[in-house]
Amino acid sequence: MKKRSNSRGTPTGGEVASSSGDQSVASTKYKSGASSAPATPTKRSGSNNGGKNGNNKEEIAQTFVIVNERPVDDISLDFFYKPHTITLLAVSVLAVMYTAFVRNEANLDDNLWAGLLCIVFFFLIVSVIAFPNGPFTRPHPAVWRILFGCSVLYLLTLQFLMFQNYSTIRNIFYWLDPKLKNFHIDMEKEYGVNCSDISWDRVKGHLDVFAWGHFLGWAFKAILIRHMGILWAISVMWEITEITFAHLLPNFIECWWDALILDVIICNGLGIWMGLKICKILEMREYKWASIKDISTTTGKIKRAMLQFTPESWSAIRWLDPKSTAMRFAAVIQLVIFWQVTELNTFFLKHIFEMPPDHFIVIGRLIFIGLFVAPSVRQYYVYVTDTRCKRVGTQCWVYGAIMVSEAILCIKNGKELFERTQAINIVLWLTVQVLISVAFVYVAVLWQQRQLKKASTPTKKQGDSAANSPTKGKLSPAKEKKIK
Repeated sequence: MKKRSNSRGTPTGGEVASSSGDQSVASTKYKSGASSAPATPTKRSGSNNGGKNGNNKEEIAQTFVIVNERPVDDISLDFFYKPHTITLLAVSVLAVMYTAFVRNEANLDDNLWAGLLCIVFFFLIVSVIAFPNGPFTRPHPAVWRILFGCSVLYLLTLQFLMFQNYSTIRNIFYWLDPKLKNFHIDMEKEYGVNCSDISWDRVKGHLDVFAWGHFLGWAFKAILIRHMGILWAISVMWEITEITFAHLLPNFIECWWDALILDVIICNGLGIWMGLKICKILEMREYKWASIKDISTTTGKIKRAMLQFTPESWSAIRWLDPKSTAMRFAAVIQLVIFWQVTELNTFFLKHIFEMPPDHFIVIGRLIFIGLFVAPSVRQYYVYVTDTRCKRVGTQCWVYGAIMVSEAILCIKNGKELFERTQAINIVLWLTVQVLISVAFVYVAVLWQQRQLKKASTPTKKQGDSAANSPTKGKLSPAKEKKIK
């Protein structure tokens, strides 16, 4: 049997005593990762005896550990999962010493850049050593530890900027990119003009890089959320959000056919369809991972190395259940609203601090936010659907802090912008968001109840055919032979 490791070189036990109903298993191998979470919350009686209580406490603790720092199963190349802390320390110190002594220190800006990069470098090294893996292990847990370190760095940067005035923040961005001095937000492309002109050239002009961004973005969201009802709720509500804040953000002003047909139906709809199609393919795939050492051909070894960048397993997501509790219902609505806030932060940050949409800061933030969201959504899902998990995952906690910090930064530095809005608009927006979220989530629950009832109730035609079957009540020849 292959070793099981927690990816820091320390073997971990894989057996946890568990109990359910009247049946109990004294020692069973605990599934690794979030795939062990049940689709429906497990009801547990509060009157368990001492032994069961101890097992439940151990199971609850183990569930959080797995979703927060998932161990790695079936290690084939031990070298990449053994601790190399002394080697890493020596290489890091030697690299920094060499760079510090041989570089030219005449330019102040270069010195500041070198110092900042050195801080980031060592912080990410500490992240690899000390931070949790999160719920994913592919391509390597160290990758997700580094991303978690990046999210912590971004959160600390937001906290620093929160205590600076607007001009200081703008000067920081000018120092990062002096070209921003020549850009103003009113230079952006306008979409909501001459809406009566619906010629092919006009429509083709709107199918620009941002349309592809819509499509790919929604495909990525579909892979993360994996629920058509929630995705369509977010898509429709975002168009309402654009209408609500169009008087503050000019690029939210769109023609009706651009918002309804190009955005919602074509870009968002096709993106959702493609993302869910990918999820369905991955769910149907049979995951049998062979060790790279057991593959004899060079082509096979290369193919197995490339497959390391694909998911280790793919479990179906079930946000809503026909027997969902009110708290689970509210948690899904909260997810939908928080997603709207995250999207709003993107546009307000770009507008308030005046950056073009294709600027490297804007693009870099979008990429990192997407990477931070992936483990955060998984941890939030387990926290919402698995009653054994009593704490939200660390990455999800950090991302929640990032979302709130970005919103505070926008409100603090966009006072003049937000003074142009009316409180009634915000109240109506929040009310509509809640109502639509509740409606979509409620319809999704009813749909799942109907599908469950349909699957559990045989049709009349099937019942009649079974009743009229000539073999009804008779055993098959094989079974008769077995009985004899």
